[in-house]
Amino acid sequence: MKVILLQDVKGKGKKGQMVEVSDGYARNYMLPRKIAVEATTDNVNTMRMTDKANAEKRQKEREEAFAISQRLKEVTVTVKAKGGGAGRLFGSVTTQEIADALKKQENITIDKRKIVLDEQIKTVGLYTVKCKLGYEITAELKLKIEEL
Repeated sequence: MKVILLQDVKGKGKKGQMVEVSDGYARNYMLPRKIAVEATTDNVNTMRMTDKANAEKRQKEREEAFAISQRLKEVTVTVKAKGGGAGRLFGSVTTQEIADALKKQENITIDKRKIVLDEQIKTVGLYTVKCKLGYEITAELKLKIEEL
């Protein structure tokens, strides 16, 4: 019997795939537990429409990530942090502070988890920070740290 999986099934396939399973396995296990639905023409058409919509969504997100990466190349973000003199900061600059400054100064929203710091920023100066925007697109952000 052909079924469309509603969730990942170990050894059978991933969510959204159409797979061939034995009649008893489908009727007695998968269908009652709502792990899969029977592959009727309506369900197959729904699956194809969903796949098409998901592909368009991924393409749009990829284009947005590429556009953001192009904007980040031209931007220098200034972050002000409390310092103790001689170029040293109290604590360090966090990815949340960088994301907030980027949103405030350039109106670019990036999740703090997508900003990668190689080491903690504890001194005043210029830094280059990597931003992983998804879909294997990364951008480098120029960061200027100033003391309050």
